[in-house]
Amino acid sequence: MPTTKKKPAAPTKPRAAKTARRDPAKTRAGILAAATAEFAAKGYSGARTEQIAKRAKSNIRMLYHYFGGKDALYVSVLEEELARLRHDELQLDFGDVEPLQGVVQLFDFIDDHFAVHPELRCLLAFENLNRARHLKQSARIRAMASPVIELLAGLLKRGEQAGVFRPGIDALHLYVSMVSLAYYSKSHAYTLSRIFDTDLAAPAWQRAQREQTHQMLASFLAVPLAARARRAA
Repeated sequence: MPTTKKKPAAPTKPRAAKTARRDPAKTRAGILAAATAEFAAKGYSGARTEQIAKRAKSNIRMLYHYFGGKDALYVSVLEEELARLRHDELQLDFGDVEPLQGVVQLFDFIDDHFAVHPELRCLLAFENLNRARHLKQSARIRAMASPVIELLAGLLKRGEQAGVFRPGIDALHLYVSMVSLAYYSKSHAYTLSRIFDTDLAAPAWQRAQREQTHQMLASFLAVPLAARARRAA
């Protein structure tokens, strides 16, 4: 009985998995974005890794693979949010800018950044409640602070040398004051609006607050009238 030859099997199509292969950078970024939203909304204690993984359309295994756990993920969120602020601050170029204008521009940048990144305001508020328990674990965050203080110190030095700023202004004190003025009226807008029966979140109120801060900065930085009179004498 003659044997029939078997037809060779049709070549299999390349697996679609090759094109649908997981993108590690994209997966990590997705988990980080989901974690930022969860931690900003619920704080460290209220956020759940299961919900973060679900929100990222990933899974717990991937979360632990890329970040090692909830603590490390939370620190990574803090680092990324503060790194974005620091990176953008250092893109400001004050080389040909008058010292007072430079300080005002730095304040306006900080004010705008807190306005468009409410998640940073929330993360800082939660972390303050925890007395910086996680933030102080990050050497990266500590290293970020020096360049922007040096940037502001350079403006102060130029202003003092030009005779338009009073001497002895501490750059760190000034920076903290500027951040406070930008942060407080936004992070406490809900409660203060109720207390004073005024909508502090309204664009018109925020613009007026910014203008007043400009005037406060100009008055604080300026050489006192008595000192100017002595120079003119």
